[in-house]
Amino acid sequence: MLTFWAHPDWSQTAKIVYMAVTYCILVLGYTCVNLPYGTLCGAMTQNIDERAKLNTSRSVSAMIAIGVLNIITVPLVTFLGKGNAQFGYLAVAIIYGIIFAACHLFCFSKTKEVVEVPVGQKLPISVQLKSVLKNRPYQLAILGQFLFGFILYGRNADILYYFTYVEGSATLFSYYSMAIILPSIVGAACFPWMFRKTGNKGYAAAVFALLCGVFMALLYFFSPNTYPVEFYICSAIAWFFFSGFNTAIYAVIPDCVEYGEWKTGIRNDGFQYAFVSLANKMGMALGTAMFALALDSAGYVAGAEQNADVIAIMRHTFSTIPGALWVVTAFCLCFYKLHRHVYNKIVEELKAIKSKTVKK
Repeated sequence: MLTFWAHPDWSQTAKIVYMAVTYCILVLGYTCVNLPYGTLCGAMTQNIDERAKLNTSRSVSAMIAIGVLNIITVPLVTFLGKGNAQFGYLAVAIIYGIIFAACHLFCFSKTKEVVEVPVGQKLPISVQLKSVLKNRPYQLAILGQFLFGFILYGRNADILYYFTYVEGSATLFSYYSMAIILPSIVGAACFPWMFRKTGNKGYAAAVFALLCGVFMALLYFFSPNTYPVEFYICSAIAWFFFSGFNTAIYAVIPDCVEYGEWKTGIRNDGFQYAFVSLANKMGMALGTAMFALALDSAGYVAGAEQNADVIAIMRHTFSTIPGALWVVTAFCLCFYKLHRHVYNKIVEELKAIKSKTVKK
């Protein structure tokens, strides 16, 4: 909420400092909430199909929320601000903050952790890192998250520039956003089906990533101004597969925890999820930074007509570059070998070991 509170009469330097500090606090708070929330799925069940359903419901709900917020936020700011955009944004931030807190309190009160996890366990970072080096599925999950952050956020940084300078109208971004809402929801819901077909969450993620890349690359040949039907169809299909990938790549993490415990004897849910989150954020930072550096080196000038090099960077960052990188991501995830039958065997062995320990 504080990120939306500042005085318009402050100096530019004061605004930048305020923005940097409050945004860092926001991201820190979000991470502190998201890490235990992310590990919750693995603590609720060890059944691989139930975990797939939990991650799917989480992803579908997120896609619905994103779609709704994209539609109502600006009108709500206008309505509540009554001509004062600053107050409008602050009011909306307060409402969303209350909803955020209420939803997490409800989640806390209504979920039950049934999988035994170490409480108060203190392991040196070096020991946990060594356990990660022995966990091949988890290493691939980290790589997938890094590529995920790099591709998604690098492209997201470009989207508004693309519609503004390449296509000539920022308004087209709104049409684009509306075109991908429903496919995003349906794509996320299709993950359990794909998992049943492949028997491997990594393979499911690879299929989604590959097809997302193909349709994203095709956008290079279509413009919403000259080929609107083809453009929006390819966009919708690309985001259908992206949402499936988004669900799948998070669904592999709790399974990697079980594999790690079986392989090393160390169960470190929080550490593994935190490391995955770090990989995603590193990819995000690198992807957005490289895009900004590319624009700057090509001679980008805000609000002006851009040169051919800048336009080319924006076009390729919107289509062919992320398309090719999604294909690379798919190739990497083909090496994920934690199949359903392997995972089930691991869980049975872990239960047998714990059962013997309890009897002793």
